[in-house]
Amino acid sequence: MIKHIITDIEGTTSSISYVKDVMFPYSKQKLRDYIYDNWQQLDFLKEELSKKYNITPSKDMVINVLSDWIDKDLKEGILKNIQGHIWEEGFLKGELKGHIYDDAYEKLKEWKEKGIYLYVYSSGSVKAQKLFFSHTNYGDITYLFDGFFDTNVGSKKDPNSYANILKIIKASPKDTLFLSDVEQELDSALKVGINTILVLRGQDITDSIHSIVSSFYEIDI
Repeated sequence: MIKHIITDIEGTTSSISYVKDVMFPYSKQKLRDYIYDNWQQLDFLKEELSKKYNITPSKDMVINVLSDWIDKDLKEGILKNIQGHIWEEGFLKGELKGHIYDDAYEKLKEWKEKGIYLYVYSSGSVKAQKLFFSHTNYGDITYLFDGFFDTNVGSKKDPNSYANILKIIKASPKDTLFLSDVEQELDSALKVGINTILVLRGQDITDSIHSIVSSFYEIDI
């Protein structure tokens, strides 16, 4: 019996295009102003880039590096931190609103009412996740979730990350389900015994070792 559900965001609860076509460009557009306005408070960022490139970073160098990382969708912690702050301003100003699929919202709400524990695991920072789910097309839905996890627990393609989450939430793998649109992530979860479902929205159904659905409506728990 499933008692815990862990879900990805992009392509799973929410549109990939919204994140890639709206949120990423927004963070890149606002990056220069954010760096210039907050330069004195960004010592952690300057120190990290100084170690990485062995030079004292200037404002423009920081902007160019982070812009390049955004274009390449690199999962760098310092980038996610900065994006989180920029997105926070965007959400609070009403310039951004998190997209949630209708089926995802309705099923998450149903599972919550059934007493199933719900968690988010995404490469975006926990701060960004909470901002996203507190400013959605359904309003603030953070109340649905019992925990949020990012790459501080490990890479999403590393089985140890899922073992770490199980320890934190005190769950048995056989009672836990992971939902994602990325097979490599599901492969890693499966290696520690977690149940898995591949969510493929608007894509051709392919052979997979994981159960496949095109909508949360198809998930029967």
